[in-house]
Amino acid sequence: MRTSGWAAATFSATGGSGFPDARAIPVPMILYGRSSLGYSAANDQETDMPTPAHDARIIVRDCSDRLGEGPTWSARENALYWVDILGRRLNRLDLATDAVTSWDMPDTIGWVVEREDAPGFIAGLGRRFVELTLDPVVIRTIAAPEDDRDGNRFNDAKADSQGRIWAGSMPFTCDRPSGSFYRLDTNRTATRVDDDYTIANGPAIAADGSFLLHTDTALGTIFRYPLNDDGSLGARTPFIVFEDDWGSPDGMTFDADGGLWVGCWGGSCVTRFTPGGKRDRSIALPASQITSCTFAGPDLDRMFVTSSGDGVDEKAGGALFEIDPGVRGLPTLRYRG
Repeated sequence: MRTSGWAAATFSATGGSGFPDARAIPVPMILYGRSSLGYSAANDQETDMPTPAHDARIIVRDCSDRLGEGPTWSARENALYWVDILGRRLNRLDLATDAVTSWDMPDTIGWVVEREDAPGFIAGLGRRFVELTLDPVVIRTIAAPEDDRDGNRFNDAKADSQGRIWAGSMPFTCDRPSGSFYRLDTNRTATRVDDDYTIANGPAIAADGSFLLHTDTALGTIFRYPLNDDGSLGARTPFIVFEDDWGSPDGMTFDADGGLWVGCWGGSCVTRFTPGGKRDRSIALPASQITSCTFAGPDLDRMFVTSSGDGVDEKAGGALFEIDPGVRGLPTLRYRG
């Protein structure tokens, strides 16, 4: 376990090295007033207008993430958890004490979901669903649905209002559709609900529980599934297909107004889409590989954004950012098993 203080610091594109020299930087929020699926802001000079600058704050700590992912807000701890998948590390930001704490893991860790009636988490560790408690770290396998898929790992997950977990898997190589989509029920049974994913990401679950979204980043597509009360899914249909200059869709979350916020890998931003799937606005960030985002804080009006520094030479690659989304989010749901 490692603990370090954090602060907002100024990002400089030319001076110094590492996160301790980074500071809050103004970045533009671009509004897309007449956007629609397939819309390109570059083709509409009347509505592609930047609003006043917003600040993106880098959370200063003693390391960066090779592949930051899975940010999740813990209301009962007043803390944000997120993972470094390839760095095999779980991180925690305490909003009351301004401290960042990290725990090393024995395998890649794709995500954590808090438990409703017990301490700790359910986590995606390697190819397994596990119980995870901290201080000391104790891990116990509860399901291993991918023992027959060498070269795969879990990548992202969320809980729904029924207390189930929805999780995707993918190959380390990101080059073949060997990944799947799973449902972990409260009785700890893992069911494969869909297959043939290359880079599984998301998911995001509608506030009323009527549908969920799941992404294959390799296809640049966010898919929509009708969600039934018994946990069965309807037919998968494309919901949002990214254009080339948008980046690629990664982790995502809903806001309280039904808008969908998506981390844009290769796009250096998070983008909000309307409930109907129209591109609404983007907040630029000083890192290209943006991986996910979540709402946090007692009022759910703060947004934290993860990123990856793997394979890029960027000062802020692998940083954790905080931005002002201008809207509120939804409460984080927990696993009930």
